[in-house]
Amino acid sequence: MVSQDVGFDGGKLIHGRKRFLSVDTLGLVLRVFVTAANVGERSGGKRVLKRVNRMGSSVSRLHAIWADGGFDGEPFRRWVMDVCRWIVQVVLRPKQSKGFVLLKKRWVVERTFGWLMSCRRLVRDHELLPETSETLIYLAMIWIMVRRLA
Repeated sequence: MVSQDVGFDGGKLIHGRKRFLSVDTLGLVLRVFVTAANVGERSGGKRVLKRVNRMGSSVSRLHAIWADGGFDGEPFRRWVMDVCRWIVQVVLRPKQSKGFVLLKKRWVVERTFGWLMSCRRLVRDHELLPETSETLIYLAMIWIMVRRLA
């Protein structure tokens, strides 16, 4: 059985689903949104930021959001400022650089994705519902945090 929440992103050549993560400066997951791969970056970003915004007072100190180039664009920035009252700073790699470049603010999310990939069930997405994938990401993050406390 194939879920209706599976798509294809021609830009990234991804078949399946995309994971949108919102993390704090330590790399701990705030909110997750899993959707079909054919959903655009900005629309998925809006959905995950709506979830973060609903957290209320627990994110009251949040003022700026660092995002990659897929979230660039004046309509998206304006939406975040109007709805969430946050500032979006798009972190782009330098145009003159070739190969891998460490982006100081972007590596926090990439490191979190790396931590999550230590959980075998998250390496491949075989879940029927995107909500199940989201729940497994939250459980994996709980496991990672508990392991650090031990």
